[in-house]
Amino acid sequence: MHLNCKTYFSYRYGTYGTEELVKQAKAMGIQALALTNINGTPDAWDFVHFCRDTKEDTLPSIKPIIGSEIRNDNHFCYLLIARNDAGIMQINRFISGYKMAGTLFPERPCFGDDVFVVYALGRYQPHELASNELIGVQAHEVNKLYNVPVSQYSQKFVIRQPVTFQNRTYFNLHRLLRAIDLNTLLSKLRPDDFASPDEVFMTREELELKFKAYPEIIIRTNELVEICGTAMNLDPNSDKNRKTYTGSLDDDKLLLEELAMKGMEKRYAINTEVKERVEKELKVVNDLKFNAYFLIVWDVVNFARKKGFYYVGRGSGANSIIAYNLKITDVDPIELDLYFERFLNKFRTSPPDFDMDFSHKDRNEIISYIFEKYGKDHVALLGMHSTFQRRAAIRELGKVLGLPKEEIDGLVKNRNATFKEDGIQKVILKYSQLMVNFPNHLSIHAGGMLISEEPIYQYTALELPPKGFATAQLDMFAAERVGLIKFDILSQRGLGHIKDTLQLVKQNRGIDIDIDRIDDFIHDPKVADQIRKADTIGCFYIESPAMRQLLMKLKCDDYLTLVAASSIIRPGVSQSGMMKAYIYNYHHPNDVQYLHPKMEELLKDTYGIMVYQEDVIKIAHHFGGLDMAEADILRRAMSGKYRGREEMIRIEDKFFANCREKGYPYSISREVWRQIASFSGYSFSKAHSASFAVESYQSLYLKTYYPMEFMVGVINNFGGFYRTPFYFHELKKAGATLHPPCVNRSDTYTNIMGTDVYVGLVHIERLTSDLLKRIIGERDNNGPYLGMEDFIARTEAGMEQLNILVRIGALRFTGMTKQELLWRANFFQKKLETQPVTTSLFNEPQTDFKLPGFSSRPMQDAFDEIEIIGFALQDIFHMVDDHQQGLSYVKELPAKLGQNVTMLGQLVTIKESGTIKGELMNFGTFLDPNGDWLDTVHWPESLKRYSFQGNGFYKMRGKVVEEFGVYAVEVWEMRKIGFKKEALEWV
Repeated sequence: MHLNCKTYFSYRYGTYGTEELVKQAKAMGIQALALTNINGTPDAWDFVHFCRDTKEDTLPSIKPIIGSEIRNDNHFCYLLIARNDAGIMQINRFISGYKMAGTLFPERPCFGDDVFVVYALGRYQPHELASNELIGVQAHEVNKLYNVPVSQYSQKFVIRQPVTFQNRTYFNLHRLLRAIDLNTLLSKLRPDDFASPDEVFMTREELELKFKAYPEIIIRTNELVEICGTAMNLDPNSDKNRKTYTGSLDDDKLLLEELAMKGMEKRYAINTEVKERVEKELKVVNDLKFNAYFLIVWDVVNFARKKGFYYVGRGSGANSIIAYNLKITDVDPIELDLYFERFLNKFRTSPPDFDMDFSHKDRNEIISYIFEKYGKDHVALLGMHSTFQRRAAIRELGKVLGLPKEEIDGLVKNRNATFKEDGIQKVILKYSQLMVNFPNHLSIHAGGMLISEEPIYQYTALELPPKGFATAQLDMFAAERVGLIKFDILSQRGLGHIKDTLQLVKQNRGIDIDIDRIDDFIHDPKVADQIRKADTIGCFYIESPAMRQLLMKLKCDDYLTLVAASSIIRPGVSQSGMMKAYIYNYHHPNDVQYLHPKMEELLKDTYGIMVYQEDVIKIAHHFGGLDMAEADILRRAMSGKYRGREEMIRIEDKFFANCREKGYPYSISREVWRQIASFSGYSFSKAHSASFAVESYQSLYLKTYYPMEFMVGVINNFGGFYRTPFYFHELKKAGATLHPPCVNRSDTYTNIMGTDVYVGLVHIERLTSDLLKRIIGERDNNGPYLGMEDFIARTEAGMEQLNILVRIGALRFTGMTKQELLWRANFFQKKLETQPVTTSLFNEPQTDFKLPGFSSRPMQDAFDEIEIIGFALQDIFHMVDDHQQGLSYVKELPAKLGQNVTMLGQLVTIKESGTIKGELMNFGTFLDPNGDWLDTVHWPESLKRYSFQGNGFYKMRGKVVEEFGVYAVEVWEMRKIGFKKEALEWV
């Protein structure tokens, strides 16, 4: 009888969690339930799962029915209720059509017999309705039936009792959510903006009592419940992905074998080990029916290669020699002894995971190709649900309750705040706690795509977010529950760095680089020296301060060590203390103390430390006695892709039981499990790390041999760990002569000619995009600008934009000072305003006149640059308000170990961390006056007295410390300093 139930996936409307809704129905003895969220079906399959999970020995499970409540803004249009799975597909297709078009739903839809349409009482007369159209009557509307011919049209009326919230408290929350959704004050809500207070569960008995005068409505409602339902198989092992690539299972098998063997001949000097490995994998892939998955990924990367797109294939699939042979990955699993069972084993029923990274400039074309190749009715981006968290919930509630911004900020900052004097603040704190983890809106998964065998509408409705690609209302967990497995098509700016650098080297030096010569890069002594010195700014994954320090601590100069570094830098390893232990053991392999002889056998290659997911799986299996299926669950939990808490508890209990049977001391078993648990959510597979290391070597090679072009490539992709100014700093260190933007020399993005680099016009923050395009287009079509008047006449630049261009030096080719240019520009603009606008047939001579003298302003350029492009292109340490006497410099730190020093630095970045006691501490990164990178440590006591105050220059006193050959300064006093007074006078 409950045909109109909503959860909090009716965004900013419902307040029930999906499982909570089902549990409440079960507790009330309700035997059938229809989920009808507003304009969508995002949690439909979770709902079905929870309903089926209510089955007990003597009692049947709740019968799940799928539908949707269709609304145009606040206006209720009708309920759609699916008779069967065909009806579910029709509902999803219907919703998708209007959501993607951005148009209103029709007042009266057209469906066949597989979908029932339920209108509100009074919307249509019974005789006007088709066979699948009904009238829904709410409990409080029974008295309106007095003059309605119910008995004459008994098949047209059903009970529609909406379920939106749990009780009065949640009704209040519902009203707050409606105010948030409508962006209005709670006090300004109108009655039709929110639901009736009686939209709560009623027992079957209560509903029958309400409708006792109309038994035919009760009968018809029961009939509707009886004939509606879903037969969907929700076993995640029931593969619903595209089943073939070629259209034939046999042809898929043959094609994959052919590609794998041809690739083997190109990748390897063939031997028995390699051939057996290929044949073994082909058999497992075929037995598990994953041929199509491999071939689709191969097809995508093959398209990318033909288009000249650079990509990195990673994920557990990089454990596969087939993936290596098909050029899906560039990681050799034989060389790295990669754990094949981590990738595929007889217990694994979901397809293996490939993460395909493309440049942000190329990714959309890849996505478009997949939609076109595999059919728009079968492809969708994977959705995800943005949720309310504490801070956002407090801010939203504060706004709709009319709280001043400063009070909202106070509540946000102090999670333990109590305000006895203010009831509104108490309300905010109360309801924000209830709102935490409520879905707020649909967003897009970072890279997941679904390719289904049946039309995608069988499983989900689609929407069209700003990116312009159809996006499923399902998230990754719901998709997995259905049996749909994602393909990850990800965006990564590091690949853009590589692609642009190759083009720049070709243009600037006439050199073609084969960037796939990975083995040459790995064994190049200059590249090895670059890693050892951690001269890696701009290089993918190895440029952060923490990673650069780790490389220096390891004295890393080889591929395998870099692979390990890519994994141990992850928080799961570093925060557990295992990173420090690894570094020590790496340098002292003979001193390694293994927890147990079995652990030595399993972890000798990683010096007694669990570094990779493969290490954890091996230990769980060989040390803890878990089978491979259970080890895979552990692996999935580590990567945040498993949400079965009860199953994890069972596995933990079995681990310790097995350890007791094997006779291990409890203290050792507990420490092993602690190390496993510390990996949760952070560890990498070895294949992942190896894939990252390959790309790191490509970047390192370019930075080593073509540093200027490489840094321009980094700058032009606006991506990296640091802010743009520090990449320009590295560019100057590499030997480039840096020029401010110039209308005759600069392009949209930064360019390089020899060693001369001209900053791109795109960095002029207030330059309009229209004028930027005109500057470039007019120059390309009609040649360089001859002077300022010529520039104004040809681009029609207004005075405000001219002022910006003159101040940044973009018209310095004229040979005039900024003051002279501004004076001339103002004169010329006034002249244009007094003359009629006509087209000149000939170039007229420029008016020559004597300009007044202007005083020199030597500091002006730096301040103009800071204001207009956000940073100075020149060194500005000499402008800092400090005498700079008695300073120490980064290059002197090794000789001053243990001494107190005074340092001056420009702040680059800050990393927040926590001590063992949970107190806040910081790690800082600065540039010293020589342009060298300085690392600092700020312990809690220091940080409380001397906190960071934004970007700029800081003078610091502290002690020089060292760890594994890496030097830093423990800061115990710090103050921010500005520019000299005389420098500011020039502004």
